[in-house]
This record gives sequence, structure tokens and C-alpha cells, in this order.
Amino acid sequence: MAAGLTIKSGWARGAAVRFATLAFLVLQASLAAAQTSQFFSPGSSSATAGPMMPPSAVPNPPMLMVPAGRVALELGARFGKDAQAITSGLTWRVYAAKADSTGTFHLVKEDKTAAPTLVLPPGSYIVHVGFGLANAVKPITLRSDTVREVFDLPAGGLRLEGKVGDIRIPSSQISFDVYRGSQFEPGDRRPIAEKVLTGDVVILPDGTYNIVSNYGSANSVVRSDIRVQAGKLTDIQVTHRAAVITLKLVSEKGGEALANTAWSVLTPGGDVIKESIGAFPHMVLAEGDYRAIARNEGRVYERDFKVVTGVDGDVEVLAR
Repeated sequence: MAAGLTIKSGWARGAAVRFATLAFLVLQASLAAAQTSQFFSPGSSSATAGPMMPPSAVPNPPMLMVPAGRVALELGARFGKDAQAITSGLTWRVYAAKADSTGTFHLVKEDKTAAPTLVLPPGSYIVHVGFGLANAVKPITLRSDTVREVFDLPAGGLRLEGKVGDIRIPSSQISFDVYRGSQFEPGDRRPIAEKVLTGDVVILPDGTYNIVSNYGSANSVVRSDIRVQAGKLTDIQVTHRAAVITLKLVSEKGGEALANTAWSVLTPGGDVIKESIGAFPHMVLAEGDYRAIARNEGRVYERDFKVVTGVDGDVEVLAR
């Protein structure tokens, strides 16, 4: 509820409570639909922003015949006051203004066109529009004349990709989580979008977010604060300083890898970074110094090694 709003009647107070409850429920539904040390990789990110969608007017719908006893509701959305119209990606839902005895707000109509004209019986409704993770809700009353409502949705798009040097990381090896606010601010640490893939566009309300980029499943993790602007598509390139390493336990240099080997990769301080079992496990490691420990047939072998950004290769541990 807006600050400074005074409810002077019991009916208005009840309507406001119903409105706030439904707004919370549809927001939750939309959200459900829609650190540097040896453990975390040093890295960086860069951002460029361009138009969210090409400027184009929403086409005027054909003249609609409204039956007697019905009212037309014309809907549209834009990125903000005096801003460009949103021409795709919208979901409109019209709910009954009052909940039933079970507390459920019944869905009256749903539409996924950019600027629908809905024909409804006269009465009070709550209209919700979703655009990715951006939402807006309004109470609307239909009497006899056509009602035109434009919703402001100050939202933008976020598109992500990862690189090592100038080489793009395959989408199957990297994912991104998106959090509200800066990584340096206290607050809710639950992600609002998880395991976002390279090239996916996430629609977010304008504001500050922090992204966590995970390359592989070990310690190549980069955190970045970014800004999403209304009406803009922001492209983020996250640069990881890491490499793909293959571990081998061999009887002699260049020899065949021994099967049934249990591996542990540790920092110089003894912290475990990654464990695996196999003849030649692959793993992505942040640049830095490590120790590989191999266990095979009751014996333990180890070797120190160094990871250099972008230099993929084998690390052989001699079984002797």
C-alpha cells in the first residue's frame, strides 16, 4: 500500500486488503514461473545496453462489436511515463475483485497479446500484467463506457555470457544466478532467477542486481553488480580466469591412466576444492596453485600443480 494512503471506510479498507493480498499472490506466482579467495575465482564483467525492442507502435485492434450488457476494456503497457510501448512478452490476467469463501480470487480472463481489448460484464475487477519478473496490478471498475488503461512497467532485459580470455564458454558449462540489490548490501540472499543459461533474456524491474556466474562445478565463481535500465537490453560479459584440467594417475610419464582412482584437489592451505573418482576426471579450476591427491589400491600419491588462465591441459601424477 502506498505510503500516506488513508482508508476512511470499512468497505474501502476491505477492498484495499483484498487488492494487496491478490497483488502479493500474483507476484509470488510470477517469481515462481519466472567473493575472492582461493575458493572463488577472480574475474570481471562488462556491460552494454541497447534498446529492449525496436520502436514500433502497437497496432490498433479492429473495431470490436460489444454486445449489450458488456463493456470493453482496452489494455496496454509501456516502459514508463512517456516511454515506448511494450509490444510483446506480456501476460494479462483479470481477476474477480472479491475473493470467494475459500479466499481464492477467481481468474476471469487471460490474454497474451500486447494490447488486448477484453469484453466483460460491468463490475469491479483486478487486472494484473506480467512482463518477465516485472508486474503491475490495478483495480478497475467497468460501468457502461469503454475503459482504456495503460500500465507502466519500468523493466529491462538482461542477457549473459561467459568468457575465458577471448574464448566464449560453452553454454553447457556455465550458468548464472541473479539476486536483488548489490552483493555488498545486506538483505535477502535468495536468487530471483536461477541457472540462467547463456543467451537467455531475463526481464527484470529496473534497478541494481548482482549476478553469480558459475563456470564448472568447482571454484570458478565470479560475482558482479549490474544495473538494469527500463526499456533497455543489457548484455553482460563475465570473464573467468580459469582453465579445464584433466587429472591422470600414471605409472610413467605419458602412460595410460589408472582406473578406479579417487581424487582430491586441495589449496596450498589444505582446503578441499573438488573430489572425484575415475581414470581421468575433467574439472574447471580457477587460476592458482593446487595439490592433487590420488588414492588407488590403498596407496596415496600426490603432486603440486599450477592453473594458468586459458591453458587447458593434463596433470599427471606418477604412481611411484
